[in-house]
Amino acid sequence: MQEATFLILTALAAGCQHGYGIMADVVQISDGRVRLRADELIDVDREEIVETRLRRYYRLTPAGAERLAAEASRLRSNAAAAVRRLKLTGRTA
Repeated sequence: MQEATFLILTALAAGCQHGYGIMADVVQISDGRVRLRADELIDVDREEIVETRLRRYYRLTPAGAERLAAEASRLRSNAAAAVRRLKLTGRTA
């Protein structure tokens, strides 16, 4: 399970919440570590009204794209190490 999924499910374990409440809980549960907008990793791209309700669309910022690329590289490196070790033991990946 991905950390974001875990944090969202943990937030909802206390009961039903709207999007802002879930985000606030995720920040609290993660001790402020997961704060996509506050960390300027995402930003509002546009807003539109759909059936009288505001719908907000987000996009990656350059900092968010950099962080995502760094994380993908880290995960790729970890996966490569796991595959190498599995091959050493005669197991397949």
